[in-house]
Amino acid sequence: MKHEWKKKDKNLYLPPTRPVFIDVPELQFITIKGEGNPGGDLFAEHVASLYAMAYGIKMSPKKGIELAGYIDYTVYPLEGIWDLNDEAKLTYEGSFNKDDLIYTLMIRQPHFVTQDYFSTIQQMVMVKKKELPISDITFEKIKDGPSIQMLHIGSYDTEPESFEKMEAFTKSEGLKRISKTHREIYLSDARRVSPEKLKTVLRFKVESE
Repeated sequence: MKHEWKKKDKNLYLPPTRPVFIDVPELQFITIKGEGNPGGDLFAEHVASLYAMAYGIKMSPKKGIELAGYIDYTVYPLEGIWDLNDEAKLTYEGSFNKDDLIYTLMIRQPHFVTQDYFSTIQQMVMVKKKELPISDITFEKIKDGPSIQMLHIGSYDTEPESFEKMEAFTKSEGLKRISKTHREIYLSDARRVSPEKLKTVLRFKVESE
């Protein structure tokens, strides 16, 4: 039976439009790091590279490459961990220039994908997609652990409104945010969905006061 994350992982990817607590387990991802404006060419290349790898892994059995334990699945959504460069942090007062952003983009991988299998597919995709920085993609395991998350509906520029709600909820639960770094999970394709209808999961790590 095909694994569909929208049905099997609702707690991780389909939270309510209000802040909730979640303890996120260790998961594995293909990742790529970069910096600069997400509206730029480099960001677009990084996104294209991740999807090329993600579909390369998903479709590998049809290329005659077998993987023990493989089951068909829906490719997971694009995610990003966002921060500011060190210089921007020194002058941060609530607003920032998007050129100062630092990001790690990623797409989650099923449990049966291994480092060796990833490396095999990466070599194949590098040959097919020579114009993309496929070699910059890595395979790693990440654990967010205790976190606050919610579904933000609307433009990315209005996310601060949701973060304010999340911060207030965090305090009301006797928790504190670990850092200003946060995760975004993109449930909508910004190229096809109008800004006011975009759906994005926002999440940041917390700990007890």
